[in-house]
Amino acid sequence: TTQLDDLSQAGRTLRKAIDELRHVMSDRFQETFQLVNDEFSHCFSILFGGGSARLQLTQPDQPLEGGVDVMAVPPGKKGGNLLGLSGGERALTAVALLFALMKVNPSPFCLLDEVDAALDESNVKRFCDMIESLTESSQFLMITHNRTSMEAAGVLYGVSMAADSTSTVMSLRLDSKENEA
Repeated sequence: TTQLDDLSQAGRTLRKAIDELRHVMSDRFQETFQLVNDEFSHCFSILFGGGSARLQLTQPDQPLEGGVDVMAVPPGKKGGNLLGLSGGERALTAVALLFALMKVNPSPFCLLDEVDAALDESNVKRFCDMIESLTESSQFLMITHNRTSMEAAGVLYGVSMAADSTSTVMSLRLDSKENEA
């Protein structure tokens, strides 16, 4: 009987701990979700030069159980479904979400693989400006073929094939903006 009472008490204690943990997780999730949502809206407006975007919980009463929908309306467009956006607009929306996450919880480094490939020149410029604003807290390694992105970089690395069919790695440190002034 004593052992059964101990097990029952342990079960109640464990259920109480699980409930408290769920409550803390839900509170932290909602707090972080709101911060990311605000930053996402801000980053989206900067990257698109206007428009609006927000994140929406699929199950607001149970935030830990549901998913997240991305609602995005670039300037001059209607609706908010990602399916109605072009490839470049989808890429830029995803980048806005990535940058929002990095602003809320910075990462020491970020690897971007040709995320600027589907962007037009004006969007690439805003994209590079946003990366520049994030370099205080994160280091970026970007794989790109875009000239504007390369011009914004501090160091360029390239791989070229030599005459003897071997790969040669080259690097070029670009003048910093402080040295230009």
